[in-house]
Amino acid sequence: MSPQDRELVAQLCAARAGLHVDPDKSYLIESRLGSVARREGFGSLEDMMAALRQKREDRLAWGIVEAMAPTESAFFRDRTPFALFREEVLPTIVNLRGGEPVRIWSAACAAGQEAYSLAMIVEDERSKLPGLKVELFGSDIGERQLEKAQSGFYTQFEVQRGLPIRLLIRHFERDGEMWAISPRIRQMVRWRRVNLVADLSTAGRFDVIFCRYVISGLVEPMRVRLLENLARALAPEGFLFLGQDEDVAGLQGAFQPVGGRPGLYARNPAFRIAA
Repeated sequence: MSPQDRELVAQLCAARAGLHVDPDKSYLIESRLGSVARREGFGSLEDMMAALRQKREDRLAWGIVEAMAPTESAFFRDRTPFALFREEVLPTIVNLRGGEPVRIWSAACAAGQEAYSLAMIVEDERSKLPGLKVELFGSDIGERQLEKAQSGFYTQFEVQRGLPIRLLIRHFERDGEMWAISPRIRQMVRWRRVNLVADLSTAGRFDVIFCRYVISGLVEPMRVRLLENLARALAPEGFLFLGQDEDVAGLQGAFQPVGGRPGLYARNPAFRIAA
């Protein structure tokens, strides 16, 4: 790919999804987009980029953006946020809701491991939280990632990354060379394709939002837009989980860090975002 083609990819990703793509990383771009070119029937990456310039086809453009979006995902990634969710956040929100459903959103969930990790925690905590009702949502910008998430099938390598053996035995079944998550857990999650820097005014309100390792992968102007969207979507008493070393710089007034809990923020109910 020419430098001009790589620059076009970077511009496209920034404009459509706020993604930061370094045009100098030629190997990363070419390796990610090779599968798109083959799937779309192009003989080369150069042919695909020429077609994009000539036709500006929306489906092809989104295919390129989705291919460049981060896909890193693992069950119970980093562990600490999930322990906080289990031990502190979930009981607190359940008490506040007083029998009303607790709404949880795993944003940018990639292949679904984060959303299913939350579902397994909810299922395992039911006996301690009588009357627990949960509405759990998973979203990503990538259609193929969501298709994998909805299937509930994972490789041996994927279940070995972060998933305790007791949960593998309890919530998965072997299916050939794959592991299938139980229908009970799979059916707990509703899936939706969402562009996090688009208009999310119709997304509703959530009590808990996991949006981890997303802000750090965006171009600077889109970081504030994402935080504004999250502030609108988070209930006044809600909690936001970001990735390790991520913060709310640029929109500090909307969130308050929870002391001693890195990456965990509470909604500031007094903060108002201009329409």
